[in-house]
Amino acid sequence: MGSDDKKEETPLDQLEQVKETVEKFIKPIAAVISAVLPILIKYGSVLWNFWNKLPKDEAKIVIGLAFCFFGGLYPLLFAAFQAARSSGWDSMIEAISVLTNEMTIILEEDKKDNQKDEDGDGIPDVDEISNKEFVLRKTKLIVTKVNPKKVDDAIGTLYKVWLGVAAALMVKFARTISLSLALADGLNKPVQKYLAPLLAKIVPKEYSKWPSVLTGWMVKSIAISIAWYIQAVISALASALQGGLIVGRAALSWCLKKDLNPFGLIPKDDKDTYIDEVIGYGLAALGFGFQVYVGFDITFPFNIPLLPFETAEFWLRWYVST
Repeated sequence: MGSDDKKEETPLDQLEQVKETVEKFIKPIAAVISAVLPILIKYGSVLWNFWNKLPKDEAKIVIGLAFCFFGGLYPLLFAAFQAARSSGWDSMIEAISVLTNEMTIILEEDKKDNQKDEDGDGIPDVDEISNKEFVLRKTKLIVTKVNPKKVDDAIGTLYKVWLGVAAALMVKFARTISLSLALADGLNKPVQKYLAPLLAKIVPKEYSKWPSVLTGWMVKSIAISIAWYIQAVISALASALQGGLIVGRAALSWCLKKDLNPFGLIPKDDKDTYIDEVIGYGLAALGFGFQVYVGFDITFPFNIPLLPFETAEFWLRWYVST
């Protein structure tokens, strides 16, 4: 063997390379997290406090409008919300509050740690240490400052709630999953018969095994997209009707509480009038029409503030479909 021959890399060597790559980016990643997370926690708390202070009727109107105009855009997210309400909502909120408090403690301690200059040279200690030492230092800070019992209990609670939500989603969207599988099976046969062999002739010989696999993935993606689009239409119509009626009935209740009853048209019981249905079905038509107009997908730049919902919906679809 010549001296120029390269030694074959082992899995351990590859793992070490990955480790070194991660360590290179750990400081900027930590800086971003330290800057962004407090903002998310602060404004998340502001929104939650605002929501809790909303009167019952106003809260119902907000929820109803959300169902009306966005139910088909985020069908799994809305279904997960409804499932969580019946799977331990209060305990879930408490667990999230515990984790938020623990994260706040860690962020405060991290801020203090980043300002330490024990050698007195005017440069923070964290800027003078290696990436490996930085990881060990921050790991020690988290381990020593966090309350492991509280974190363990909170994560356990969230996991239990998630199991209930996941089971509910699997049951509710079983038909959609079955439809996607049936579509994939039906489309895959002609694709594998006609398209895959054609691609195998085009690609280099050493890659000839891949066209059948790649076309299979493509067919599954198309089938899942079609199935979920059909589900989006169904969910949009159902949620628009549901949300519209919620708004209509809450609006009548709000009017009565505010002594707004023109010509005495609003009875004390919404079952004695069709006004709530008129309001509800009118809003349902607007909400469903809006969702059809946008193609059941919010486009740029309006999708930027809705990015957390978009991400959650995408992940839920992936989880349920796989």
